[in-house]
Amino acid sequence: MSGIVTVVGNPREGSRTLAVAEAAARAIGSRLAAGPHEVVDLSALGPHLLAPGASPGVEVALELVREADVLVVASPTYKGTYTGLLKAFLDRLPPDALAGKAALPLLVMGDAKHALAVEVHLRPLLVELGATVPTPGLAVLESQLPALDDLLSAWADRVVPALSLAKGPSIV
Repeated sequence: MSGIVTVVGNPREGSRTLAVAEAAARAIGSRLAAGPHEVVDLSALGPHLLAPGASPGVEVALELVREADVLVVASPTYKGTYTGLLKAFLDRLPPDALAGKAALPLLVMGDAKHALAVEVHLRPLLVELGATVPTPGLAVLESQLPALDDLLSAWADRVVPALSLAKGPSIV
């Protein structure tokens, strides 16, 4: 198992979504004995996701996801939902590939009117792939970024007990 794996579906390298997702994983990881933290930044894999055949980078990323204990799955909100880049990556997973994994959906957005997208769109996708999603998803507004540490600390305090129940003693 690989502890916590963060999947970031922002097509821009060095994005705010990446920064928020990594901080969220650190906040969770500091409260769990979850092993190493790995990041799958899809901005580096974008062109390979749509190419026919297997790409070594994509295969490594898929293996990290398959071996994770906990997944933080993050995307910016584009057109009211997660990115097509994230969907293209997750579509490469077979049915039930996330069975036995706890997943934490996270969306970064510019407007609060998209706050339900994390529950209405991203959560069902993760459940369809077999993940257990033991907590509500996290919707982070860009206006909240200056207070991100406090936001994520409070979020992690709420999430960790549910993760512990979902995953059992192997991660606590």
